[in-house]
Amino acid sequence: MSVSGPLVVASRFCGPSGSANGGYFAGRVAALAGRTVTVRLLLPPPLETPFGTLELADGTIAVMSGTERIGEARPAALTLDPPRAPSYFEAVEASRRYAGFAHHRFPTCFVCGTHRPRGDGMRIFAGPIAERELVAAPWVPDTSLDRGDGKVRPEFMSAALDCPGFYAVSPDDRMMLLGELTAHVSRLVRVAERCTVIGWALEASGRKRAAGTAVFGEDGEVCALARALWIEPKSLHS
Repeated sequence: MSVSGPLVVASRFCGPSGSANGGYFAGRVAALAGRTVTVRLLLPPPLETPFGTLELADGTIAVMSGTERIGEARPAALTLDPPRAPSYFEAVEASRRYAGFAHHRFPTCFVCGTHRPRGDGMRIFAGPIAERELVAAPWVPDTSLDRGDGKVRPEFMSAALDCPGFYAVSPDDRMMLLGELTAHVSRLVRVAERCTVIGWALEASGRKRAAGTAVFGEDGEVCALARALWIEPKSLHS
């Protein structure tokens, strides 16, 4: 049965230029589910395209573009212990070493793209803290992310948990795509709050890399956590 009306990802919220940022897409799907879910991306979600959603008998939510399944969400529980948060100023220093400043595969990415100006992109530039084996970035949400009460909309929290995971598992900038994201938001941060976002590697197997990501509020509280699966395309691995 259908669980909602059409879901449309506006072109602003792209990852690669022709498709949605995976974390944002996962956040929109999770909002429809109303619970913690693992969102699997089966195909790059196209922009400005109405998606239908169906709840299947086993509880899976299928995201459809016509008869084609773009993604799916399954109920999940997230158990993840994040590393100690670096200070905001440590995150600022780490961001100066952001690999995307030297080369960026998707410079217009809504979350981490260097070609997106303030007030348009999220500009989360996660750079390494080598002695901590993690990447970190400062993030000060702008007013365009406000859900109407001074707090950031949940899908933007999910988006913030996306790209730092890539830079944690692909320091050599190998091509990898987000396959799955399980995100849990415990507190929506405020617009203009000085947040810190981190990513760290969990495990690796063949073409797959698992990453953890977290958003810390200005007071050091863990506001959101995610576990992501990143996959190196087979064509590049062979």
